[in-house]
Amino acid sequence: MKKAEPHGADPALGVTHPRRNSVTDFAPYQNLQRRFADIDKHVGEMTFFEPRDGINGSVITWRGQPLVNYSGYNYLGLCGNPEISQAAKNAIDKYGTSVSASRIVSGQIDLHGYLEREIADFLGTEDAITFVSGYLTNVTVISHLLSKADAVIFDRDSHNSIMTGARLSGAKMITYAGGDWDGLDQILTARRDSFRRGLLVCEGVYSMDGNIVDLKRAAEIKEKHNLILMVDEAHSVGTIGATGRGICEWSRLPPSTVDIHMGTLSKALASAGGYVAGDRGLIEYLRYLAPGFIFSVGLSPADTAAALTALKVLRREPSRLAELRERARLFHALAREAGLVFRGDDGSPIASLIVGDGNACMLLSQRLLAEGIYVQPIVYPAVGLKSARLRFFITRDHTEEQFRATMPVLARELKLLPALGQ
Repeated sequence: MKKAEPHGADPALGVTHPRRNSVTDFAPYQNLQRRFADIDKHVGEMTFFEPRDGINGSVITWRGQPLVNYSGYNYLGLCGNPEISQAAKNAIDKYGTSVSASRIVSGQIDLHGYLEREIADFLGTEDAITFVSGYLTNVTVISHLLSKADAVIFDRDSHNSIMTGARLSGAKMITYAGGDWDGLDQILTARRDSFRRGLLVCEGVYSMDGNIVDLKRAAEIKEKHNLILMVDEAHSVGTIGATGRGICEWSRLPPSTVDIHMGTLSKALASAGGYVAGDRGLIEYLRYLAPGFIFSVGLSPADTAAALTALKVLRREPSRLAELRERARLFHALAREAGLVFRGDDGSPIASLIVGDGNACMLLSQRLLAEGIYVQPIVYPAVGLKSARLRFFITRDHTEEQFRATMPVLARELKLLPALGQ
C-alpha cells in the first residue's frame, strides 16, 4: 500500500511540508512547558487561576482558609456594596443579562447614555464612551487613531494594552525611561519632524510600580512638541484627587490638560469595562468608527448599572477617598519601619516590592501564603525577566492590624529567600 503523503505535501515537486497544526508544536508553547518544569523544580505548586470564595475584599477565603488579600483592586470597597449590587440586579430584571447586540444597532439601552454622561460630568469633559473591556479600550483607541505616518510615545513601564495598541496602529513607537522628561524632550527634539501626529500616552498611577505621573511635565512636553496627550487612569480615577477625579484633580490642573481621558470600570467603580472621555469630536469619531466599539456587544446591563451607581456613591461619600489615602500612607510608613523598600508614591494604592528573579518571587509568594497573606507574584512577560515583584493593592477596607501583621512576616521571609536565578 502506498504511504499517504503528509498534509501539505506537494508530490509533483518532490517536496513535503508536514503541517504542524497543533499549538503544542509551537515554540512559545514548548517554552511555556519548560518554564512550568523550572517552576516545579524551584518553587513547587503554582497558585495562578486558583478560585476564591466570595467578594474580592481585604480578606478572602481560599481553600477554606481566610487570607489577608493584597491582590484585588476593590479600592473603595464598592464591590459588594448593597446599593450597587441591587442596582445591577434591577438592571437584569429590566433588560436581561446581556444587551445582545452592538450598540450601533439594537444593543443601546438608556443606562449606557446615563453612564457616559455621568462619566463626562464627573471628569469635566464634554462627552464619554464606554467599551466592554479596559484592555480593549486602549488597544482599539490607540490602534484606530494613529497610522504609519504617526508615532506613539510611551514609557517603558507602560501597560501591555498601550504597547499592543501602539504596535497594531503601525505607527512609530518611541519609548523613554519613566519619569525622564528631560530625556524624552531630547528624543522628541531630534525626532519630531519624522512623524505627522504624535500621541503621548501616560498612566495616572502606573499599574506595575505605583508611581503617580507628573502631569505638569507631561503637559509641557505635549505643548512643546505638538502632541496629543492620553492618560490611562485605570488605577487613578477613584483613588487619587480630593474627590477621586484622578490625575487632573491630583495635579490641580484643568481637565482640558488631557486630550484623551481613558479609564476602567473594574477597579474603584466595582464593575467591568472601560471608557474614554474627551471633547465631542473625539467621542463622535470613536462612536461611529472605532472597530472595538461598533463591532462589539454593548456593555451589559448589570455592569452599566453597577458603574453608574458606584459613581453616585463616590460623589456622595468622598470620605472613602480620605480613608483610602490614609491606608496607603500607613502601609508605606510601616513598610519603611520594617526596612522594606517599596516602589510607588505614598498617595498611590499600589506598592511594588522588587524581588528580581521570577522563581524567587513566586517562592516568596508561596511562603507568605503559608502565613495567611495572599499577594500574587508579577513575573515575565508582565515585567522584565529580572524585574519580578510582589504587587500590593491597598484598599479602603484594609486595617492597620493587617498591615502590622504583614510587615514583619514579609521582612523575615524576604531575608530568608534563597538566591535563585543567580
